[in-house]
Amino acid sequence: MPDVSITPSDRACARLCISAVSGGGGKTLLSLGLAGALRAAGREVVPFKKGPDYIDAAWLSLAAGRPARNLDPYFLPPEELRRNFLLGVARVRRELAPEKPVLALVEGNRGLYDGLDTQGSCSTAGLARTLACPVVVSLDCTKMTRTAAALLSGLTAFEPETPIAGVVLNQTASSRHESILRRAVEEYTDLTVFGAVPRQADNPLPERHMGLASLAGDTLTPETDRTLQRLTTLIRDHVDLRRLLETASAAPALPQPPDRTPRAAAQDDGPRPRIGYVRDAALWFYYEENLEALEQAGAELTRLSLLDAADWPSIDGLYLGGGFPEDRAEQLSASPHVRRRLPELVAAGLPVYAECGGFMILTQGLRKDGRRWPLAGLLPVDVEFHARPQGLGYVDGLLCRDTPYFPAGTRVRGHEFHYSRCAQPPEPLPAPSELSMRLERGVGMGPLYPRQDGFCSGALWASYCHIFAPAVPGWAPAFVAAARAFARRRV
Repeated sequence: MPDVSITPSDRACARLCISAVSGGGGKTLLSLGLAGALRAAGREVVPFKKGPDYIDAAWLSLAAGRPARNLDPYFLPPEELRRNFLLGVARVRRELAPEKPVLALVEGNRGLYDGLDTQGSCSTAGLARTLACPVVVSLDCTKMTRTAAALLSGLTAFEPETPIAGVVLNQTASSRHESILRRAVEEYTDLTVFGAVPRQADNPLPERHMGLASLAGDTLTPETDRTLQRLTTLIRDHVDLRRLLETASAAPALPQPPDRTPRAAAQDDGPRPRIGYVRDAALWFYYEENLEALEQAGAELTRLSLLDAADWPSIDGLYLGGGFPEDRAEQLSASPHVRRRLPELVAAGLPVYAECGGFMILTQGLRKDGRRWPLAGLLPVDVEFHARPQGLGYVDGLLCRDTPYFPAGTRVRGHEFHYSRCAQPPEPLPAPSELSMRLERGVGMGPLYPRQDGFCSGALWASYCHIFAPAVPGWAPAFVAAARAFARRRV
């Protein structure tokens, strides 16, 4: 999958960024409803989520009808953020008739100016400035009238270069409440009121740890379909789509990103190795960019499942992403793929790269609610599930030895979101004195292995850290090279 060329039309694409004053301010509800309403009106939506995020991004993908891409200023500098954004737009536009209208929809995270520090580094506001993307604020107006104008005035004055275009008033209690809010915003600010969403009797987006309620993997179920249809109707009936589209279409053209040397040269070096990736109801956390990077580096990808009995095809590498294996512990413990096939493949030297949930499946067993479920038994630890996060946020690690995927000295930026942690198995096994990656930021395998991550044995890598391939450009070529070498040995 070579990179597509970016045209002037791509750089001038219509775009919007949805933000809020804080987390829980209604931006996900507005983003999902807008994606559905715009699709229903005939507009092709190209979705993006300010990361790191998998769950909200999966919902956004379902609402928009195509995979959401990740935009994270922690991982990429501004010119590479613009490049990833424009590549996402360009790929969609090449699939469509030239006259088909497209809108790029970016869902922010947390509050508009919230970042990693008091300077707001990596904030949604900074991303919007990088993309010259008009910002629509979803404002929770619960028990508020004129103060809404004060809050919005503060947002616009705080960093005046942030392109805030207007507001959607959220959680309005009555038509009178909406009328007062509208008059206050229009009198005291220059912002457009794009709509007002009435308070709902129930929360249409129930939450669980790490985001919205889990899907059946990342697939559309009758329940999620009903939720998305409800949000589509809600936003269609209460938001002025025409004015939003006018604002989105007025966004200025972005600069042409610099050329980048393609990473696909390796695919000319012999047959394309086949890398399987498990995507089912247990493991489904994958950045679209990571899969693209493997294809660009020369791999043929094939989707697999640990939860059904179907035989796997012959593969030359295996990618185990994150997910919620704790929700499928009984099925996974009974799976012949987990208990027999994975150990056979690792013993044969198959390159296996596992992140978070994938790492958990490779351990001796998973403990939850007083029970223990035996798993693949390939790593010298159990994992124990907890009610509170054990690792949450960004990771900054340094490789302390060579591995098939990262040479010694590589700096890896990633993130971790896990409610489990390592524990000694019932029968302790020999364990390495040092793992492959030392962490300057993050929890990793602690407390058994404080500030360390990355079990690596032979061609097997397993870590709590999720990576974003564009930020670690050597990962995909190295993985594909290991898979190609395995394929040659197998022949």
